[in-house]
Amino acid sequence: MKNITVYTHTGVQDGTVAVPCSDISSEARTAYAVSIRRLLQQWRQGTVGFKSRGEVAFSNRKPWKQKGTGRARAGSPRSPLWRKGGVLFGPCPRTREIGLARRQRQLAMAQVMAQVVSSDRCVCLDMTFDRNPSTKMAKAALKSVGLAERKIVLFLAMHDVQIYLSFRNMPNVHVVFYDQPNAFDLSNGQAWVFLKKDLNLFTDMVGRWN
Repeated sequence: MKNITVYTHTGVQDGTVAVPCSDISSEARTAYAVSIRRLLQQWRQGTVGFKSRGEVAFSNRKPWKQKGTGRARAGSPRSPLWRKGGVLFGPCPRTREIGLARRQRQLAMAQVMAQVVSSDRCVCLDMTFDRNPSTKMAKAALKSVGLAERKIVLFLAMHDVQIYLSFRNMPNVHVVFYDQPNAFDLSNGQAWVFLKKDLNLFTDMVGRWN
């Protein structure tokens, strides 16, 4: 278990909360690297393609007779040697997948969690919006805890519309919902922020990684 400092929206420390966190292992480091590579490969669209000599829109008849014209022999205008002819050995549409066991994915998430918590880059924020969303208040809250200029990963519940609307326009904040974390998004931030009212959701999420 690791203790995370709780801050109010004005930057005042308001105790700590304990969250489960495992130690970093060599197996977790390997799983983390493979997990990132797996995500980047699966996010590739794979829609690039080409037309082979059997797919281009040309007749396949011989352009001229084999001998007697003085020109080089030619068998088809679909030849890749010709302008607008088919392509040889070009890229094909395909899906790239790298298999990774569930346990390895959990180890990768635990690796990211251990790195963030051990370097005190995880902050619990105690704030709510009673009326309307306010990006100004959200920015002031991050500034009060010294995170205004850092790249933030903010964990939110799906139904928390006011908080989401308050933070979504901030270019340095990436919102991650509790049901969709992945190793790439979690490692692509300089600090983590979660809300005190979502402590149970946060502990349940990280508890599944340990």
